[in-house]
Amino acid sequence: MTLKAALSVLSVAAFAALAIPAYGQKPQLGMLDELEHGGWELRERGGDGSVRNICLDNPRRLIQLRHPGLPCSTVVVEDSAVQVTVQYTCRGQGYGRTQIRRETNRLIQVDSQGIVNGLPFSYSAEGRRTGACTGG
Repeated sequence: MTLKAALSVLSVAAFAALAIPAYGQKPQLGMLDELEHGGWELRERGGDGSVRNICLDNPRRLIQLRHPGLPCSTVVVEDSAVQVTVQYTCRGQGYGRTQIRRETNRLIQVDSQGIVNGLPFSYSAEGRRTGACTGG
């Protein structure tokens, strides 16, 4: 086998080795995409047990509950079929680290902590899908 032929075979093998793991992979944070859209109740653990109702059209919004709608940079720390952990930084607005554990596509556990408006926050809640979004 000539050197050119050997390099050609190695190139094809290297390309195949890189391409095979990508085939069939789920998108990053795909677990969040599997959560059911609609009305959700977030019941805070500890404290006063306050309840927050949200219309969840995009479950990825759960990552930034204390920095909603801000353009933040993110780093995925953990990304599995049942749990994700994301660190995010909202330049000049604070930062956070959120962990979301899925029990079912209608029941989750959320833990988030960070800094918002110069003050620390810690938020822990159970989220349950309650049905269709209500209100207008």
